[in-house]
Amino acid sequence: MTKPTLAQAPERQHAGVPINGGVDWRAVFAFPNPVNEYAARITAGLVVVLAVATLLTGWGWGLLALAAGFWLRVLFGPRISPLALLSVKVLAPRIGHAKLVAGPPKRFAQGIGAALTSAAVVLFFIGYQPAAWVLLGLLIVAASLEAFVGFCLGCAIFGFLQRRGFIPDEVCEACNNVTLRRT
Repeated sequence: MTKPTLAQAPERQHAGVPINGGVDWRAVFAFPNPVNEYAARITAGLVVVLAVATLLTGWGWGLLALAAGFWLRVLFGPRISPLALLSVKVLAPRIGHAKLVAGPPKRFAQGIGAALTSAAVVLFFIGYQPAAWVLLGLLIVAASLEAFVGFCLGCAIFGFLQRRGFIPDEVCEACNNVTLRRT
């Protein structure tokens, strides 16, 4: 008996691996949609704790840990990032209920965090530590807004860009009216 090809059985997949042995890269790099807002806020709170500790100690490797965490969340969602796993699997379930919000703006916000922390890492290790600390301060402000106020600055920017046509509507149809929310 011959092995069926992906074209013959596209729906038969297990853990992102099609039956023909290839890898479904969309599944590997999938980001959840919708996202539990409470888990996102808890992750942001953990980012604030790590970022403040990094700022207070002046430990440049903390910047590297923050950047790696953001890149893991951007690329793989909450499946690999230690902070996201702690939030999604341990802390958020203790709240008892979920508030679901659109995933694409949250991924966009993680991308902004990845860009800020990556730039801070580069600045720190080439000798421009004050500039790195400024970027880290901006990250602390944005993550604090998400964690403690429930305002996702990256999500607001995503909504602005989508309303201006820079992000196509089909990227996130539920996002056309991303507005300031208070919980």
